[in-house]
Amino acid sequence: MKTIYVGNLPFSSTQAEISDLFSRFGTVHSVNLISDRETGRPRGFGFVEMDPEQALAAIEALNGTELGGRSLRVNEARGREDRGGERRSSGNYRHHD
Repeated sequence: MKTIYVGNLPFSSTQAEISDLFSRFGTVHSVNLISDRETGRPRGFGFVEMDPEQALAAIEALNGTELGGRSLRVNEARGREDRGGERRSSGNYRHHD
């Protein structure tokens, strides 16, 4: 299974709406829209899980398309350890190699 990052989502997006959008390219195994931990408000991004070949087709077709007046960013999700860069720990920034 491949995880797809979907960014720049309208805050009104629902899991059902995103599932319907991606299901045109194959079976959607899960949709996880991210909300702020403290407020519960949508953060404007989420993740979709699909079979690898279907996921690649969805990424190619949907990246840059418009949903609710916003241009979607759709690409293969990277694990936290793959993102690199700085991480915040106890309010301090440190670079991890």
